Amino acid sequence: MNIKNKFFLNNLFNKKKPIVCLTAYCKNIANLVDQFADIILVGDSVGPVLYGYKSTREVSLDLMINHGKAVVNNSKNAIVIIDMPYGSYEKSKYLALKNANLILKKTGAFGVKLEGGMEISETIKYLVKKKINVMGHLGMLPQKIKKNQFKVYGKSDVEKKRFKRDAISLVDSGVFAIVIEATKEKLVNEIIKDINIPTLGIGASSNCSGQILVTEDILGMTNFNAKFVKKYIDLNKKIKSSIRKFSIDVKSKKYPQKKHLY
Repeated sequence: MNIKNKFFLNNLFNKKKPIVCLTAYCKNIANLVDQFADIILVGDSVGPVLYGYKSTREVSLDLMINHGKAVVNNSKNAIVIIDMPYGSYEKSKYLALKNANLILKKTGAFGVKLEGGMEISETIKYLVKKKINVMGHLGMLPQKIKKNQFKVYGKSDVEKKRFKRDAISLVDSGVFAIVIEATKEKLVNEIIKDINIPTLGIGASSNCSGQILVTEDILGMTNFNAKFVKKYIDLNKKIKSSIRKFSIDVKSKKYPQKKHLY
């Protein structure tokens, strides 16, 4: 473990300083996010965001490795976590270890993130025993969704009981932090009082140890309009305007000018 990772983990429990987590999938975004984030997540959201996939379930292991490598090579401050894609860890703990090792070996990332609770707790425990840093993910689980059927988690008594059970299970399995997505605030507040590891909220609670969002969402580069997304700028509008101006310049022979030529 390098110095920055030791420093991060030593300060992860400092609740006076909220943890900042953002996604990155490429060099340019990684360079920018790395200046402000404590954690960079190479999320399987790369599928819908960059490739137009209908769900994260279409994302492959090779895709995650390639994007993960680009982000790790272009960040020096934040620790990098990579999502294990759908189908790469559910069948057995041995398959999960094989694929987790492959991801970490080829990218140099700090750890991996898996979606789910008690049903994968033994797998997570096995990975942690094998010295793999694992981040958990509870609440609304994108990999479980087939056709954009996003919903807020934790409304029913069954979901409330399952959420509490799953959170305790992940802590006992050895995850170093848990992402909690699109889950009722009251439920989240109840559970974070009972667990002793950091939580990262995304549409969860302001009382979480930190917050995570997709970078392209906050930049206004996607059409994703969930309640928890705060857009700080409409880059799509600005990019469209710039491209339009370039098109006009080319068609009107205003570009290139002599200063643009060799």
